[in-house]
Amino acid sequence: MDPFIIKEQEYFLIDDWCRRDLGLLAGFTTKNGGYSGSPFSSLNLGFHVSDKEEVVCQNRRKMSKLVEFPNDTWVGAEQTHGVHIETITREDRGRGSLQYETSFKSTDGFFTMEKGIMLTLLFADCVPLFFYAPTKGAIGIAHGGWKGTVGGIAGRMIDVFKGNGIQPSDIFIVIGPSICKKCYIVDNHVINLVQNILEDVEEKPYNLIKDHQYHLDLKQLNKDILIQNGVHNENIKITDYCTSCNAEHFFSHRRDQGQTGRMMGFIGFKEA
Repeated sequence: MDPFIIKEQEYFLIDDWCRRDLGLLAGFTTKNGGYSGSPFSSLNLGFHVSDKEEVVCQNRRKMSKLVEFPNDTWVGAEQTHGVHIETITREDRGRGSLQYETSFKSTDGFFTMEKGIMLTLLFADCVPLFFYAPTKGAIGIAHGGWKGTVGGIAGRMIDVFKGNGIQPSDIFIVIGPSICKKCYIVDNHVINLVQNILEDVEEKPYNLIKDHQYHLDLKQLNKDILIQNGVHNENIKITDYCTSCNAEHFFSHRRDQGQTGRMMGFIGFKEA
């Protein structure tokens, strides 16, 4: 069964996690049900794609009401396909929520052990990685495009959990909607970087199509890296949803040739 269940036309939830802990909200938005016009129609949540700022804020306020998590508790990032992860406290709440200028700069991952905070990142083909350690009340989210993935952002997040006294075996991970292997073609440069981090993996997450071109499974690559970092295979679930194939639900940077909106991955514990 897919870990993501559509809740409303506007968003999916990680069903098992939200049922396990009724205080936890974790999910991924669709492109539907918002106020943006073409080519961002309609639930674009990205400030940085040349959509109208006031409309993006309108979309974000709508999502806030739908999931019953106030905008002034959200945190957002200026994502740069890097590997920097910020640990968030209650004092950070509201940064990047309704003003892009207040976002965390050069950040592609968030971690917190505090309640009343919603961690948010934006996606339109890259891999959303959701982290949850139920025994410790710790959560995280990371943005894994190919650069962040080969840079090791998944392993860095595991290190953040370990630095807070949480073992990899206690972490559960869901790999969310992102571009699938058959839709994602890369060149030798990318594959060479992938090969450098997968020396001990027998079944490679890529295959040659023709000279200098490969299909790459970014979801599986992130899973392989997580397992290398001590996460148990059975603790990792991967969605079947592809942002490029499933055009009825998602924006896709590749499919839409760069002229498109952004979905939001979100995770947070509501106040008790």
